[in-house]
Amino acid sequence: MRKYPAGSDLKNKPLTNPIAKPIRFLSLMTGMAAILTVMFIRSVTDWKQNTVTPEYVCGGKGNLLGSGEFMDGEKLAWFMNEKISSLAQALPNLSPESMILGVNSEEKWIDVDLDTQTLRAMEGDKEVMKFLISSGKWASTPTGEYRIWIKLRYTKMSGGERGKNTYYYLPNVPFVMYFYQGFGLHGAYWHNNFGQPMSHGCVNMAIPDAEKIFYWVGPNLPEGSNTIKSTEDNPGTRIVIHGTAPKT
Repeated sequence: MRKYPAGSDLKNKPLTNPIAKPIRFLSLMTGMAAILTVMFIRSVTDWKQNTVTPEYVCGGKGNLLGSGEFMDGEKLAWFMNEKISSLAQALPNLSPESMILGVNSEEKWIDVDLDTQTLRAMEGDKEVMKFLISSGKWASTPTGEYRIWIKLRYTKMSGGERGKNTYYYLPNVPFVMYFYQGFGLHGAYWHNNFGQPMSHGCVNMAIPDAEKIFYWVGPNLPEGSNTIKSTEDNPGTRIVIHGTAPKT
């Protein structure tokens, strides 16, 4: 039996565990640390997907935050150490009415199948457009789920090495839609081999197909603008990329 000093009222008070408060404090701190860790991971993931600092564009270099305008005066284009005879041409601006290919309440999203080298534009579970594409040959196209974070009507891409016969210099690449860092969907004027891997990681399309997708996906481009970044009020369209590109 526990004994208390004479005149003490401790015998009328419940016994407490002196370790309980530190344990509760540690549990609270552990919970807060877990929440902060999740927030940090999410912020890093968002930064990696939407970063504008690396000069990495489809395996090479370029300006992710360019003006999106057609640059006159470009006399040469190269692809895999070979001169390109068909230089990029300035394309007419579409009227606002022609930029919208129908109104539907279903979510718009894009499905890219690397196995079949195809892109499908979807509204819910309904296919509204389907095109052949060329995914990564000299570098892999990233798989996963993304959202378009910036669109540019034109931008320049260059990279590779002459000594390895991989050099390319491609001014005025049209209808560029970046979905992960410098990986994007865009039109290609330097080849017509759609249905086969031909890129450094981006998703190439024939220019008429890329133009349709460019104006179909979000973020919506304001009239008279050549570039737009996604925002909470003007979000980018979701893109799902899956499969494995065939070996060529």
